[in-house]
Amino acid sequence: MWPLALGACSAVTAMGAGLAPLRAALHERRTGLRPCTLEGMPEDIWIGRVPGLEAVAIPAALAGFACRNNRLAELALGTDGFATAVQAARERHGAERIAVVLGTSTAGIEETEQAWRRREPAGGALPTDFDYARTQDLQALPRYVRARLGLRGPAIAVSTACTSGARAMMEAAALIAAGVVDAAVAGGVDTLCRMTLHGFAALELLSRGGPTRPCAVDRDGISIGEGAGLVLLQRPAEAPPGAPLLLGAGASSDGHHMSSPHPEGLGAVTAMRAALDAAGLAPDAIDYVNLHGTGTRANDAMEDRAVHHLFQDRVPCSSTKAWTGHTLGASGAIETLISALCLEDGLVPGCLGAASTDPDFRSAVARDNRDLPGMRRVLSNSFGFGGSNCALLIGGPA
Repeated sequence: MWPLALGACSAVTAMGAGLAPLRAALHERRTGLRPCTLEGMPEDIWIGRVPGLEAVAIPAALAGFACRNNRLAELALGTDGFATAVQAARERHGAERIAVVLGTSTAGIEETEQAWRRREPAGGALPTDFDYARTQDLQALPRYVRARLGLRGPAIAVSTACTSGARAMMEAAALIAAGVVDAAVAGGVDTLCRMTLHGFAALELLSRGGPTRPCAVDRDGISIGEGAGLVLLQRPAEAPPGAPLLLGAGASSDGHHMSSPHPEGLGAVTAMRAALDAAGLAPDAIDYVNLHGTGTRANDAMEDRAVHHLFQDRVPCSSTKAWTGHTLGASGAIETLISALCLEDGLVPGCLGAASTDPDFRSAVARDNRDLPGMRRVLSNSFGFGGSNCALLIGGPA
C-alpha cells in the first residue's frame, strides 16, 4: 500500500493562495492571524481569514454549489497548478479511475446561516434559492470538486472533526491500494462560520486578546482559521520526479470524552505507532514532529506526553497553528503540506508566539526556527473531538 506520492499539492491559508506565501510566512515567522472584525462574532478573538475569498466565482454551470466553502475549494483548485495536474492524471487513467475524498467539519453551513437570516418573516420558510444539498450537506464539497475537475470516480466526504483532512488522505490511499481507483484528489476544506466561532466560544476554548500560542506556558486557547489543503495521491512511478511521499498512516479512536483528549494520550500514541508500523520505521527514523498543537491547556499537555512516550526528547517538535489558525477539518491536510515544505527546506518552524514553552513539557518543543539539513521524514499529528486520532508520515523522494 505504501508509499504513495503527493503528485500535486495546493494550499490556501490566511497567508494567501498557494504554497509560496505559506512557505515565506513560515521562514519569516509571520502569522496570518488577525483580530476578528466579522459582525456578530465573539469579542476579543483572532482568526485566520483567507484574503479575497469573497471575490472568487463559482463557474456558471455549477452555480448551485455557490457557498464560501466551495469558493475556497475553487480557489485551491486554481492554485499551484493543481487542476492542470489532475487533468493530466485524468488523461492517463480515465475520469472514472480518480476518486475525490475530502474532509470538512461544517461544509457550507455559513450559507445556511445566511439563509436563516433571510427566512420568510411570517411562516419562517427558508428562501427558495437556498440549496441545502449543494452547499451545507457534507457531500457538497466532494461533489463540487469532482464535477469541477470532470471526474467520475467515487466522491466521499470525511467528517471526523479535526482529523478530517488527514483521515481523508488515509481513506484515499486505501481506495488506491484496493484497486478501486488509480489516483485520488484528497485533503480538506473548511471555512469560517458563526456556528464554529460561537461553538468554540461556548466551550471556552478560544484564545482571547491575541493569537493562539501553542505549547507556551501562558497558552489560553485556539484561534480558528479557514483554509484548504489538496493533494493528488498517485503511485510514485506516476508522479513527477522529486514528489514528496506519504510513507504511512495510522489512526485510532479512544472515545475518552466528547471534547477532551485522553490525558495520557493513549489514542495519540496508538495512531503514531500505527503510522510508523505502516511505513516499517522505528521512532528514531523521524526527524521532526508537526504537532496537532491547538494551544489549549489540555490538548498540548496530552500531546507532549504522547510524543515523549515515543520519541523522548530526541526529536524536535512544534505546532504551526499560530500561523494558520486551527483550520479544523482542513488542518490535517494543510499541516501535511507544511510538513512537505519543511522536508524540502530542512526547516523546523518553532512555535510562534511561545516566548516561554511550558516547563512541564518533556518533549523537544522548538521555540525558534532552526535549520535541519538532510531532513528525511516528518510525522504530522491530527486529533479531534470524540477521540479521533490520525498520524501521517511524510518522507522525501525516493
